[in-house]
Amino acid sequence: MNLEIPKKFRALVNNAHQVAISTFRPISRYYDQHEHEPPKELDMLASVLDGFNEGDPANSAGAATTGGTGEAGDHGVRNGSNMGVCLGAMELCYGDVALMLSLPRQGLGNAAISAVASDEQKERFAGKWAAMAITEPGCGSDSAAIRTTARRDGDHYVLNGEKIYVTAGQRADCVVVWASLDPSLGRAAIKSFVVEWGTPGMELARLEKKLGIRASDTAAIHFQDCRVPEENLLGTPEIDTQKGFAGVMQTFDNTRPLVAAMAVGCARASLERLKELLADQVSLDYSQPVETASAIEAELYRMEAEWESAYWLTVRAAWMADNREANSMQASICKAKAGRVGNEITLRCAELAGSLGYTEEELLEKWARDSKILDIFEGTQQIQQLIIARRVLGLNSSQLQ
Repeated sequence: MNLEIPKKFRALVNNAHQVAISTFRPISRYYDQHEHEPPKELDMLASVLDGFNEGDPANSAGAATTGGTGEAGDHGVRNGSNMGVCLGAMELCYGDVALMLSLPRQGLGNAAISAVASDEQKERFAGKWAAMAITEPGCGSDSAAIRTTARRDGDHYVLNGEKIYVTAGQRADCVVVWASLDPSLGRAAIKSFVVEWGTPGMELARLEKKLGIRASDTAAIHFQDCRVPEENLLGTPEIDTQKGFAGVMQTFDNTRPLVAAMAVGCARASLERLKELLADQVSLDYSQPVETASAIEAELYRMEAEWESAYWLTVRAAWMADNREANSMQASICKAKAGRVGNEITLRCAELAGSLGYTEEELLEKWARDSKILDIFEGTQQIQQLIIARRVLGLNSSQLQ
């Protein structure tokens, strides 16, 4: 394993780190307290940070789609867009998770387009900021329980249903909506559609008030007889009951490492800030056995080890995506690990900082609130463990529920 950041990404990582420190952190508390106020500072950053994916879904996370045979292929080992976006996300979330999620043209829906769209669609939606709409009032982590329908009518699909918890749902240019062509056929009939704002029948129902990531708008959207052109269906319109909705689920193989990277970045911010606050009382000596350390030192060593394992699992899953190796299990492993570790570290750091960790004098309490969602969206901890168990045991969803 190469333990160094690839040279080609060092400038990206450095620039993202500078944005996190000089732009995100100074405005972090303000937009946390002014929920639903669009962060105007991000507009000027959009053109600079288009280096993330050049504003083009073809170069965003997931552009080198996963689902291969497990071999890197004849192109040799490469570090591509998935690795670059994950490393950049880690640094930006070192500053603020919600502001990172609010960057124009960097939505989770862009990764969905990269994973499933045709070349023509990728070109047509280039430059669009795409949110992703999966969750419904009666459907959380079980994506197969989706009840939003898409009925074919001539050269359009008619969408009906409600989506909730759509990250950047109001500010994005369009939304990738998961809907069923035939609910009686279960998960096999689920497809994804790109629905642009302004389409008749698409209505913003509300913006949610949340525990954390308050600078990121989280929308509920209603679809009532919403007519979407057939060319906006991502992937094939055919229903393959043998394949299920593997094509749609490929989106998660691309976005779960990204969410894991966000958790890694937020946890690192908390851990480093805690060490700064305790610098006068704690002297870390990595040459000595942990058994000889004080209780607080041992706790810091443990959290650092957990963080590092989450970091490398995330890097591995992103590398596999870039090299066209099937990474479904590894994507779930890194998401499960980083989501849990991120929650534990940020909350523990707030606790160990004493009164400073509980007040708004420091960002520690905010990072603890923000990190909670990173263990929930893109599949909860329990869902990830279920997916991992199925892969390890060689069982399908009907055999292990």
